[in-house]
Amino acid sequence: MTISEGLRGTAVLAVSDNDTAIALRSGDVPVLGTPRVLALAEEATVDALSGHLDEGQTSVGTNVALSHTAPTAVGTQVQATALLVAVDGKRLVFDVTVVRDVHPIAKGTVSRAIVNRERFLAAVQEQRPDVTN
Repeated sequence: MTISEGLRGTAVLAVSDNDTAIALRSGDVPVLGTPRVLALAEEATVDALSGHLDEGQTSVGTNVALSHTAPTAVGTQVQATALLVAVDGKRLVFDVTVVRDVHPIAKGTVSRAIVNRERFLAAVQEQRPDVTN
């Protein structure tokens, strides 16, 4: 399949106690934690690519630059949007934004690489130590 600039994806989250900085051990306040914001942004990039990769392909995150600029309370809904802005062979760059209602809470870029799923997983398997019982 051909992947071109302009693909969009979204991801929505109702912030729960499990998404807080306290729960994620990234801080000591009960608000949406930055690691969860990043995961939501990446989820939006995956959504943008859904149905656009060839069989046997997947994408993996390779680089992130993210500014998380506003707190979000538990119980609030947030939405991440990803826009594919650059395609360089198998390297993809997305602009991402995360909003609470219409208020931006985070923005940045996420880069992904298209890889062969089977080869990728084989390389991971090679890293595992032999386990004997």
